[in-house]
This record gives sequence, C-alpha cells and structure tokens, in this order.
Amino acid sequence: MFLISICHLFTQMAWAQNANIADFDVKENLSQNGKLAIIAVDSLNKTNNGIQGSYKFNINGFQQDLQFNDGVAVTANPIESSTFVFFKHKSPHKDIGKLYFLRVTEKGITPYKISGMLLIILPLLILFIAYKFKRFLVTLAILAVAYLYLNYSKGLDVKQLIESTILGLKDLI
Repeated sequence: MFLISICHLFTQMAWAQNANIADFDVKENLSQNGKLAIIAVDSLNKTNNGIQGSYKFNINGFQQDLQFNDGVAVTANPIESSTFVFFKHKSPHKDIGKLYFLRVTEKGITPYKISGMLLIILPLLILFIAYKFKRFLVTLAILAVAYLYLNYSKGLDVKQLIESTILGLKDLI
C-alpha cells in the first residue's frame, strides 16, 4: 500500500509540473503583508488550480523561482513603496510579460496593469498634440523630466518599456 501511495505521489508531481502557465494575474497577497500573489489563470480568467510546483519568473530583470500551490505563488520580497514592476514568464509555447504599477497605501497594494498599446498610443498622442501647438521642445522637456522622475524614484526602466511594448505588439498580431 505504501509503495502504491509513493508511485501515485510521484505521478501526480510529474503531471503537475507538466502543466503550463497560459496567463497570470497579479494581486496583493491575502495576508496583506506587502507581498504580491501571482495567480495562474486560464483563458476564462479563472484560477488554474492545476498549476503546482516551481516556475521561473523574471521580476524587473531578476529571475526568481516561484512556488505555486493550487495556482497561486507569493513573491519573496515585500513591496515597500509605489513602483513599476515588469513580470515575465517564459513558457514552452510563448512569452508572457506584463507591466504593472503597484500603488502602495496604508490599505495595501493596488496593482494597475499597463497595456502595451497604451505605451504606444499615449506618447504618439502627446507628440501629435505637441506638434499641433508648436511646443514640441517644451513637451519633450516635460516628458524627459517625468521619465527621469519615474526612472529614479519609481523603478521604471526603458528596457522594460520596450520589452512590454514588443510583447504587446506580439499579442496583437
């Protein structure tokens, strides 16, 4: 009986590790300890409870092995202040990358997903408006100051912006 139980356990572990993460969502951990929960979801945006085991994620360029239990993994480090975070998971079928702005308040962490298309349309719209009002240099200076502020105090990086935009375009095509 013991041998059958062990064989069943190994079979179950091998099956769980073969499950692929098709998509994921980011939320605050239920214990509200400043950590994030990464939730594996299916095509209907429901939690995929079949995801078990360790999966590799790149979080702002740092590779981490996240331990999933019933489709949910908790990041190791707490978030202390508002910041931009780029999550990327490389599955055998496709790369999944999402850019979030994490707003930290006394009530907890609120993640806001930033669309790749927004990263293309918003700067183009700003440039169009600047061109129409003949104040391109002033607008460019304001954008540069805003970028420098977000880069140095909130962790926004040009590489993350470009990678998020490219992955957004791949999903569009």
